Amino acid sequence: MKKVVTFGEIMLRLSTPGYQRFVQCDSFDVCYAGGEANVSISLANFGLDASFVTKVPKNEIGQSAVNALRRYGVDTTYIARGGSRLGIYFLETGASQRPSKVIYDRAGSAIAEATAADFNWQEIFKNCDWFHFTGITPALSDQMAQVTLEACKAAKAMGVTVSVDLNYRKKLWSPEKAGQVMAGLMEYVDVCIGNEEDAEVVFGIKAAETDVTRGELDHAAYEDVAKQLCERFNFKCAAITLRESHSASVNGWSAMLYSNNKSYWSKHYNIHIVDRVGGGDSFAGGLIYGLLTEMGPQDSLEFAVAASALKHTIPGDFNLVTKEEVETLMKGDGSGRVQR
Repeated sequence: MKKVVTFGEIMLRLSTPGYQRFVQCDSFDVCYAGGEANVSISLANFGLDASFVTKVPKNEIGQSAVNALRRYGVDTTYIARGGSRLGIYFLETGASQRPSKVIYDRAGSAIAEATAADFNWQEIFKNCDWFHFTGITPALSDQMAQVTLEACKAAKAMGVTVSVDLNYRKKLWSPEKAGQVMAGLMEYVDVCIGNEEDAEVVFGIKAAETDVTRGELDHAAYEDVAKQLCERFNFKCAAITLRESHSASVNGWSAMLYSNNKSYWSKHYNIHIVDRVGGGDSFAGGLIYGLLTEMGPQDSLEFAVAASALKHTIPGDFNLVTKEEVETLMKGDGSGRVQR
């Protein structure tokens, strides 16, 4: 069985019930979430050996986060314990023309204050095939940026394939800081995942003639972005997710993959959104699964986009679908008919 290690922060998510606003709700729905944790859940559901690495406080809240991962078969052996708190984010789910809102309360979290001594990468990467992180992790603190770099170096030295989802978060760091830190990490990356905003903000690479707010996408421009990423950082391949934001409730969803000087384009899905948070992570999980199990570039891309389309229908950050459900959608059955 193929083994994938992901590294990042798991957080407590507090979301308003239904489509309520922060100012009107009297309670919050609780679940756990985080970019790399979301990827590990997808991979475990698809049948791979998925291991998530982080640091959580040694208390009941930290244990609840670990339990949320274990429930779906994720290996939590290398999660460090300590620190004072688990990071939190609050979510107000938007609808129609009202966008969703996220408020972070994650300063001083256990993972943000972790050090190199918390992680034995030689042990963690033993018998590992793939390592995945996102741009969120090095943004948490200067310490985390250094720990992430050490993880990438160790993975590369041990022959592990490394992937990154650029995942720029303006509430965590500036474009200048992101560009500087991420450029240093890209030396060790084989597969890059991002969207039209990530490439422009972090590396100054822009897709011309494109406006996602009007649903206008130019394939040649995105092909150029992916090509520039591969040429600048020597990636084996680069994937770009293409989201057309018609409203908070309805999006167009597709993606492209640039590999070996060739571009691949996925099917296009019109999705009615139940919960879009974690949509990009579900794409990353699907792409990693496809590439790692040697589906080939086109099928890997189609699997990733179909998996992510399904995630948008599921409340919470985790993509709780099976490989068989993704394959059914890949084959064209998106009718949503009741299965009896």
